[in-house]
Amino acid sequence: MDLILWRHCEAEPGEPDLGRRLTSKGAKQAERMAAWLDAHLPDTCRILVSPADRAQQTAAALGRKFKTVPELAPGAPVSQVLAAVNWPDSREPVLVVGHQPTLGTLASFLLSGEEAYWSMRKGAVWWLSNRNKDRGAAVVLKVVLGPDYV
Repeated sequence: MDLILWRHCEAEPGEPDLGRRLTSKGAKQAERMAAWLDAHLPDTCRILVSPADRAQQTAAALGRKFKTVPELAPGAPVSQVLAAVNWPDSREPVLVVGHQPTLGTLASFLLSGEEAYWSMRKGAVWWLSNRNKDRGAAVVLKVVLGPDYV
């Protein structure tokens, strides 16, 4: 299973938190990263998105259908995200558009086995893959890419 984590792009400060929208810089970041993702994501990829406006706007830049998942809201625990994406049993790749610190903590858990605070830049994509080998499953990091490098 491939799990692609996409942190929402730069957003305005303010309250309520769920209503924060992308800045003009954030919208440009989303467009650049969406173009890269569109060229690399399989057509069968499921796209699951936090209900926060900034995540919705980030995902919308991709121009593909997506599902809003309340369990991906800011502050979601790793266990809730893993359940939402059906890790590691999903047969198709899953793209999650969400928030820090959840996405960084999720990446640390999948790659190291421990929930630690790993920083993930705004607009960045981390592409993880669960591979079954003779000696068991292994999670590998395939891509880490920020919006400034596409």
